[in-house]
Amino acid sequence: MTQARILIIDDETEVCTFFRRLLTSSGYQVVTATDQPEAEQALEMNTFDVALVDLKLPDTDGLTLLQLIKACQPACEVILMTGYSTVRTAVQAVQLGAYEYLEKPFDDIDEIEALIAKAVSYGKQRGQVSAAAEEWDEVARAVGFQVGNNAAMRRLVSLAYKIAQKNIAVLIQGKTGSGKEVLARFIHAASGRADQPFLPVNCGALPENLLESELFGHEKGAFTGASQTRRGIFELAHRGTLLLDEIGDASPLIQVKLLRVLETGEFTRVGGEKPIRTDVRLIAATNVDLEEAIRERTFREDLFYRINVVRLEIPPLQARSEDIASLAEHFVHQFNPGLKLSTATQRLLENYSWPGNIRELANIMRRAAVLCPGETIEPEHLGGTLRSAKDTEDAAVSPSQPKSDQIVSPEVFRDYYSQPEVLERMAPTELNRMLHALQGLESAVLSVLRGKGSCTPGTTDLRATEEEMIRRSLEQHRWNITETARALGIARNTLHRKIKKLNLRNS
Repeated sequence: MTQARILIIDDETEVCTFFRRLLTSSGYQVVTATDQPEAEQALEMNTFDVALVDLKLPDTDGLTLLQLIKACQPACEVILMTGYSTVRTAVQAVQLGAYEYLEKPFDDIDEIEALIAKAVSYGKQRGQVSAAAEEWDEVARAVGFQVGNNAAMRRLVSLAYKIAQKNIAVLIQGKTGSGKEVLARFIHAASGRADQPFLPVNCGALPENLLESELFGHEKGAFTGASQTRRGIFELAHRGTLLLDEIGDASPLIQVKLLRVLETGEFTRVGGEKPIRTDVRLIAATNVDLEEAIRERTFREDLFYRINVVRLEIPPLQARSEDIASLAEHFVHQFNPGLKLSTATQRLLENYSWPGNIRELANIMRRAAVLCPGETIEPEHLGGTLRSAKDTEDAAVSPSQPKSDQIVSPEVFRDYYSQPEVLERMAPTELNRMLHALQGLESAVLSVLRGKGSCTPGTTDLRATEEEMIRRSLEQHRWNITETARALGIARNTLHRKIKKLNLRNS
């Protein structure tokens, strides 16, 4: 069997010597380089299985060398060596194709040897295994994480698996229902804390006073109804993983307390005086743009940088059309393994927009499994939402409906869609999509009118436009602040501020 060849690139000769002795004794062929010219020469003369590259060099940097190695020897797995202060850059390197990164100083020699052996094995097996046989596949199956075949999703999970072993904070962003908590559970299961608790808490589901008690616990008598001492999530999750879901909805007070815990590793129960130490791996999740929230002063910038060491963005289900049928079958088989999907059903599922993402798909398929009387799920078993979408699509050939490729007058469009029977056939999801489309069309028409200098009086009042949009959304969601903020894509605190600023009232 041919010996694996390892390239070491580090400007410290002591590091090169250390790795040469360690790896040679383990049966590897080792070549060292202390700068970019030496590294380029080594790459021209040899083919390497693994390269260990220092992130900071006098004449270049690890990211440049990573791209150089991958350009000339794509099969070579690259491991970055970094100090803790450059972990964010090391994670960026993993996103660019690095196999893994090592933090200096090197404390665990056995861990280093195991990592290099895994990198050698991974490189030799890559391309010879099926797309499903990834190193993270077993962990995903254990937590019920259906990754699918979408390339962006698989890259995301590969990165999540690699950073899972690191004791660093992770921020997961994605639309509502896209699977943020499942990804967080996957990270926990792939980490060294897998045998410890995983505890999720939704920061948008509880009022500020209850959330504070939920997170940090309270002492007996701290407030009315506190009849006994209660431990909070930070205490219960000690040595485990804590998921702060919808962290963008946390109040300013909670944000301050979270920042203190992350900086000091200590907290105090509500009504308590004694600091309590905690060791938790924090994963935060949100469906709002936290950077926009920072600009609007509803989210603390210092807290954002604490939780945003690694950011993972889950693609919406609509962007994973190749996975929809397999995900649907998975949810159906949880109730009845003998059921299958008809071709018409698969086509309908793949053409639907899925505003509720995977959560919506799961609910529809589980209901279909109950409603289906035979062995095959047909479109009529999918419930009102998708049937209405299909009816709308079928109605496209109706002579009375404006065709998508036909320019019609606003009067014709209005006359058709103002018919009660037409709107009644449409599901709430379809009606919401139409409403949002019309609001977007209104904005586009106003923009063109302004460009032509033909705006009618009042159409240039941006405050009035914003007020009307917020008022419409509030009425549409029956003044439910959480749902309205989610629909508008802003934080609840921002919505409260705008309601007060615009003097809006629930009539």
